[in-house]
Amino acid sequence: MSSLSNIYIKVETLETLLEVVKKKGEKGISIDISINEESNDYGQNLSGYVSQTKEQREAKVKRFYVGNGKCFWTDGKIEVAKKKEVHEATPIANEEPNDDLPF
Repeated sequence: MSSLSNIYIKVETLETLLEVVKKKGEKGISIDISINEESNDYGQNLSGYVSQTKEQREAKVKRFYVGNGKCFWTDGKIEVAKKKEVHEATPIANEEPNDDLPF
């Protein structure tokens, strides 16, 4: 159940995405990736675009494409991701926060 893919995003597109995210006060952006079975004339079978809400899809709002690429390796057994149940951990009362992390 694996694959490796590559997507190329132009600097201008990255700047546009960053500008919009900052204007909206968002923390990030969700990108949908579409992988086709056949390649285009450039050997690409993958495209990425900004995720849309159900309402936007139903209203046929034009997608904002961010880049194209290709899947360059797969084991041929890709499955739909399933969300695992999350069990809340009990916080430890005396644990010091680690503020030197990069993220």
